[in-house]
Amino acid sequence: MASQPKIIDSVPFDTPVPAELLDHITRQLGSTAERYDRSGEFPRANFDLLAQEGLIGLTVSRELGGRGASLSEAIRVLAAVAKGEPSTALILFMTYHYHASPARAQGWPKAIYDRLARDAVAGRGLIGGLRVEPELGTPVRGGLPATIARHTADGWALTGTKIYSTGSTGLDWFSVWAKTDEENPRVGNFLVKADSAGIAIEPVWDHLGMRATVSHAVHFADTPTPIDHAVDIRRPEQWAVGAGDPGLAIWNALSISTIYDGVARAARDWLRAYLNDRVPTNLGASLATLPRVQEKFGEIETLLQINHTLIRDAAGRFDHGSPPSAVEVNNIKYVTTANAVRAVEIGLELTGNPGISRKNPLERHYRDVLCSRIHSPQTDTILIAAGRAALGN
Repeated sequence: MASQPKIIDSVPFDTPVPAELLDHITRQLGSTAERYDRSGEFPRANFDLLAQEGLIGLTVSRELGGRGASLSEAIRVLAAVAKGEPSTALILFMTYHYHASPARAQGWPKAIYDRLARDAVAGRGLIGGLRVEPELGTPVRGGLPATIARHTADGWALTGTKIYSTGSTGLDWFSVWAKTDEENPRVGNFLVKADSAGIAIEPVWDHLGMRATVSHAVHFADTPTPIDHAVDIRRPEQWAVGAGDPGLAIWNALSISTIYDGVARAARDWLRAYLNDRVPTNLGASLATLPRVQEKFGEIETLLQINHTLIRDAAGRFDHGSPPSAVEVNNIKYVTTANAVRAVEIGLELTGNPGISRKNPLERHYRDVLCSRIHSPQTDTILIAAGRAALGN
């Protein structure tokens, strides 16, 4: 760590993270975003900054030293981080998610969960779920994982491969989706320390955008983990849709929406400056004075206003005990991510060649925002569920 995290024991529960601090974080992360995009490295310095400001453990309960932040407050922080560097926000979201959901990590053995929570408060303890496999794809669409957890004299040994493992080289803990080697296998989450034996990370992540997520392939070869680190394993039927915590869908949908809305807002801010600064000689005034440009920029503002309203309203409802349904919140994800993509596309239409030049950040924002489409649940799943609900099926 570059420096020690701040002590936040004296921060009242309802005290939000100061807007000035969030603005500072956005600027700092934005200043190196291009470098991380080009290198594809884990953004370690970004997490050092977040740790220094006491923000890794934002959603950890007050009893364990965290801020106990609400979904609305977590989204404020994620929005600021994403506007600066969205890969950092996606990795951070996973840790927030685990600590925010009582039916998820807080249902694990108490000593194990308390350790992870206190690590997060101390600026460490980044955790991510490793679920996707080469053959299975995402388990959201059904099926059992090929990754096997075998009983040993000391606990479990995991063997298998996970792909699209967000945060791979920078995480402290992996929550690995695997099945047991029992006659009637159970399936679920096995907690594995990232520096355990038998782990190899294959650097295969070379995607269009969100390159600093380092979402590489992680190979496990008889990787040991203690017996009680099988933190949540169940019969396959117990993982059926609707059997878990409905808050998970809400956190996932609104956080993903927030992250990619943040990308669109960064693009909007750059575009505003470009349009005001660009003065063609044949016009004698900035591009921002043209009615057609004003119309299209107004369209961007409208799309982002709709996003803000939908996300904030749904988060507020969740925090006040009247959450939207899974169908509703996934519809919000569908609309807000589409709005974010369209907002950046309008910027490309207004800028032409400069917009797709590597010397300007707009092309990076466009590559990043397109990645919103691949996050579960994907469009077909969302719209089929919405249609079924509306048709009474």
